[in-house]
Amino acid sequence: MYFIVVKFKTKPEWTDRWLDLTREFTEATRAEPGNLWFEWSRSVEDPSEFVLVEGFSDDGAEPHVTSGHFKKATAEMGQALVSTPEIISRQVEGDAWGTMGEVTVEGQ
Repeated sequence: MYFIVVKFKTKPEWTDRWLDLTREFTEATRAEPGNLWFEWSRSVEDPSEFVLVEGFSDDGAEPHVTSGHFKKATAEMGQALVSTPEIISRQVEGDAWGTMGEVTVEGQ
């Protein structure tokens, strides 16, 4: 699977509207056959920083980056950002989240 994490730093006037700007892109990506997850988070230390965690099947990443909604979103996002997003993208073993061995919940 492809595991991707991207950090987006928004301009002050876009911070509260970022999820609205990316909503159509998010919904279209989540509907892709090769998408495993596509989850937004917001930094607790910097409210203008949004973190996107993505998972794609081995054959799902290329159709994602060549899709019309990807091209549209990447063309529109720049207006709302103060810097080029930072990314980590790796092909890794597996196709789902696993449980953490260091922290366990009794009865689960």
